[in-house]
Amino acid sequence: MIRPLVAGNWKMNGLKASLGEVLAVAEGVASGATGDAEMAIFPPATLLYAATVAAKGVVALGGQDCAADADGAHTGDISAEMLADLGASFVILGHSERRADHGETNEIVNAKVKAAWRAGLTPILCIGETQEERDGGQTLDVVGWQLRDSLPEGASAANLVIAYEPVWAIGTGLTPTVEDVAEVHAVIRQSLVDRLGEGAAAIRILYGGSVKPSNAAELLAVPNVNGALVGGASLNAVDFLSIAGVYKA
Repeated sequence: MIRPLVAGNWKMNGLKASLGEVLAVAEGVASGATGDAEMAIFPPATLLYAATVAAKGVVALGGQDCAADADGAHTGDISAEMLADLGASFVILGHSERRADHGETNEIVNAKVKAAWRAGLTPILCIGETQEERDGGQTLDVVGWQLRDSLPEGASAANLVIAYEPVWAIGTGLTPTVEDVAEVHAVIRQSLVDRLGEGAAAIRILYGGSVKPSNAAELLAVPNVNGALVGGASLNAVDFLSIAGVYKA
């Protein structure tokens, strides 16, 4: 059995008043509302330390990005070591918004994955196609080369999570069919096993892209979907807990 992970990416949202949502999620997890699912919240870096306090040790915390370097003259950057020092255990890397808005290539993401491992963090490596690529029948090719080139040697179920997020579904309210999700996740799984061996069958592969309480049960029941990377719905504790509640026995 693969323990599911439900991760909430707050993106550039949240002020100190938002910490009440973290506390509410922690209380929900402690009460058993999410079953055996592991819960993680990725607040903006400004709230990370305070969020670790509010999480009460029952919700994992992570950063939304990290620099490849450990330190140095890199104004505005945050290293993986700094995230770990604040209490993070995860970091999101290669998100489509970073790739599009900041020009992050597979090579840059590859270096950041190595940095996360160096600091003892588990990266959630994001891959996914644009609408244009999907319309052109390139989905599997795009996902394949992103996974191949963004992932360094040394990956295992103990130090890696993959998130498939079709770019056209992020924040749009649109989602692929369950058949489409199943096809892509199966290809990702097989690619991981082909490269890393049978142990890769235990690597968690999350689905992300307009996941909400109304579609969570259907999406999270798809084979090879081992949890979700949730965007907007994770900003509200009730909605976030409802999504993870799919895993409650």
